[in-house]
Amino acid sequence: MNTVVLLSRDNVLLKQLQAAFARSAPQLTTVLADDPRAVDAQMAACWFPLPGSLAVLPNLQVIHSVAAGIDHLDHDPSCPDLPICRVVDPGHRQGMTEYVRWAVIHYHRGFDQVLAQQREQRWERPLQQTAGQFKVGVMGLGSLGSAIALDLVAAGYDIRGWARRCKDLPGVRTFAGAQELNGFLDGVELLINLLPLTNETRGILGRDTFEKLANGAVLVNCGRGGHLNIDDLEQALTRGQLRGALLDVFEQEPLPVDDRLWTMPGVTITPHMASAASHDCIAEQVAENFRRLHVGEPLLNCADRLLGY
Repeated sequence: MNTVVLLSRDNVLLKQLQAAFARSAPQLTTVLADDPRAVDAQMAACWFPLPGSLAVLPNLQVIHSVAAGIDHLDHDPSCPDLPICRVVDPGHRQGMTEYVRWAVIHYHRGFDQVLAQQREQRWERPLQQTAGQFKVGVMGLGSLGSAIALDLVAAGYDIRGWARRCKDLPGVRTFAGAQELNGFLDGVELLINLLPLTNETRGILGRDTFEKLANGAVLVNCGRGGHLNIDDLEQALTRGQLRGALLDVFEQEPLPVDDRLWTMPGVTITPHMASAASHDCIAEQVAENFRRLHVGEPLLNCADRLLGY
């Protein structure tokens, strides 16, 4: 049977994916976890699956993330040791570049301050500085991070980047490895996180990192919620070490309505919208890997569970 089970705690997303599979992959039978046919599924398409939801599927052969990352699968500790694939959308890079460009302009030009002043009916122009005077750091120089760094260089910003291994990007001052992290952070006024979530990077956005930045710096987290230490963020914002934080990713999504981040002064929240694969692209890539599974061809976009991406 050509059965794929859709697993997520986000019921709205599940409905949207069902519609996309019906449009773009009608050859597949897509079911939800509570459907009796789910036990026949050979592939699970997942986004933050509920704990235990993967363990009860005896015929699974492949687990497919519906995003570029796979760390959200850790929310189900029963996740079996099977091949894991991810979705790579050609439009993902463009969407992320647009989001980060907006974030940089928003804080560089002081629009966060202007919006706060409007609520107080206060007329005061923020200090304007050229793009070349604004120091931006990009953590993670993979496909997305490199594209963003080069885009910001083209816009005239002072850009530096940090990655696990050495990178060579024109116009970007690059740093590599733990031994060069402090030098990378020193004096950065806006820090963009695009790292994959691994054992080494979990919690990296915490007090030690914030204290190395310029006083009154801004954090933009487009990586994963697990990168951020929320207690340290709140303290840094209270002390004025950080002026603000733009958060697009969270350890639990959707973000619970009673989460303190919603009302934390200086924090702006967006609903994991920086960039995402289109639902039709997800359906098409899952369907292609389903076809490959059944004809014995190599699967596309396989992830390394040990590396976490």
